[in-house]
Amino acid sequence: MRLLPILLAVFFIVPLIEIWLLIEVGSAIGAPWTIIAVVFTAILGGFLVRAQGWSTYKRIQQQLQRGEIPAVEMFEGLFLLVAGALLLTPGFFTDAIGFLCLLPPLRRALIHSMLKRGLVQTSKPAKRDDNVLEGSYRRMDD
Repeated sequence: MRLLPILLAVFFIVPLIEIWLLIEVGSAIGAPWTIIAVVFTAILGGFLVRAQGWSTYKRIQQQLQRGEIPAVEMFEGLFLLVAGALLLTPGFFTDAIGFLCLLPPLRRALIHSMLKRGLVQTSKPAKRDDNVLEGSYRRMDD
C-alpha cells in the first residue's frame, strides 16, 4: 500500500471536513459558542491525555520491573500522543478522532489487531548467558 497518496488525501480532506463542520456548528450555535466549544474540547482532552498518560507510564514501569516487555503499553503511549495532537488541533472532526483514541477498550483492540496482523512487530530480547564475560581488548605488540 502506498503511503504518500493516503497522506496527501488526509492533508487535503481533513481540513475541508474541519472547515465545513466549523461553519455548520458556527451557523447553528453562533461563533462565540463554537470557539468556546473548540477551546473546551482542547482543555478537556489535554487533561484526559495527561491522566491516561500517567496511568500508562506507571504500567510500563511495573512491567519493566517484572522483566516483561511493555509492547502494548508502548503503543498505548503512541496512541495517546496522537490523541493529544488531534485534540489540540482546532476542530470537531479531529477532536472526535482524538476522543476515540482515548477510549481504552477501543485503543487496546486496535493495538492488538495491529500486532496480530503483523503491521507492527515486536521481538523478545535475547536470553542472557551469565557465563559470558563482556569486554574489549587492544593489541599491545605493535
